[in-house]
Amino acid sequence: MSSIRLKYPARLLLAAGLAAASSLTAAADFAPLPEGKVDAARAELGRHLFFDARLSGDAALSCASCHDPAKGWGDGLALSKGYPASEHFRNAPGLVNARFKAYFNRDGQLDGADLGTMVRNEITEAHIMNMDSRLMQERLMQVPEYVQMWTAIFGNGDINGMTVYGVVGEFVKTLVSRNVPFDRHLGGDGKALSAEAKRGFDLFKGKAGCASCHNGAMLSDGGFHRTGVPENPKVTAEPLRHITMARHYSTHGMPNYMNTFTDVGRYAITKDRKDIGKFATPSLRELKYTAPYMHNGMFATLEDVIDFYDRGAGKGSELKPLKLSAAEKKDLKAFLLSLSGDPVTVDKPEAPAYKLRTFGKN
Repeated sequence: MSSIRLKYPARLLLAAGLAAASSLTAAADFAPLPEGKVDAARAELGRHLFFDARLSGDAALSCASCHDPAKGWGDGLALSKGYPASEHFRNAPGLVNARFKAYFNRDGQLDGADLGTMVRNEITEAHIMNMDSRLMQERLMQVPEYVQMWTAIFGNGDINGMTVYGVVGEFVKTLVSRNVPFDRHLGGDGKALSAEAKRGFDLFKGKAGCASCHNGAMLSDGGFHRTGVPENPKVTAEPLRHITMARHYSTHGMPNYMNTFTDVGRYAITKDRKDIGKFATPSLRELKYTAPYMHNGMFATLEDVIDFYDRGAGKGSELKPLKLSAAEKKDLKAFLLSLSGDPVTVDKPEAPAYKLRTFGKN
């Protein structure tokens, strides 16, 4: 069988698309985040579980190990470490505003409508937390504090593994942007943005064309695009990362996966060759805290990202060079930073101890 070829002809943007991008306005295409309901009791239990390493197979990793509040709810690494004896082949995204995403994971593996399913995938996935749902529920049922909290919510202490994922997802719903300058600007605060950021916003909507993909409340179109981000050489240089990538492809039934040595992105999910090299458009909210950038962490700074797009992005990109001046790049960066608010922090709970108990007859 022949290997998948990852060479693409350059694609030109349609004139109509460029015109549409240049005509975007704040009033029509940008908005603050919507309000969202949260079950406070479930979210509080979810907060405890999020930080508890007993939700991983070896009881050494918690959700917070890769989604650390101090690191923008990511891990600050170009490529995530993953479960012991494995290494991840992609960057760990931050979790702030995850409840508003159209898709989860860089290739859109999961629909964004269900946070509980996303949590289940991360906890049970072999190269992430490698936990068996049945073992997890038996562990948690031997922690009296959790049984008490569970009983108060659900009326009994029979902790169910599948419901645990929804409880952790309820906590993730609480991680929402706060006091964002750009949102205050949209609300009519004329002083919320600096002069540089206002010029950057004009560039964002106009000459730079960013708003053609980064729009709406999440500053994302919810789609998938090929921008030609360079491959992270660690994925092929470090066998454990390539093994994880191959296993991901195999799990999703990708043909000829063993002969693929690049991250094919969306194609692994759809099997449509037009999707080779496409990745989900990320939200630009809270990017101040989530470096390094891109699906494989190839860019350490916002300056690196801006320079990349100024060149017309990478091989096979759908974009054209922007030809921004040094001053325009500085203004654009100022605007991008205005999309981040105050750090989203929570108190880290102490994990309660086991207290083995019996349950009587089944």
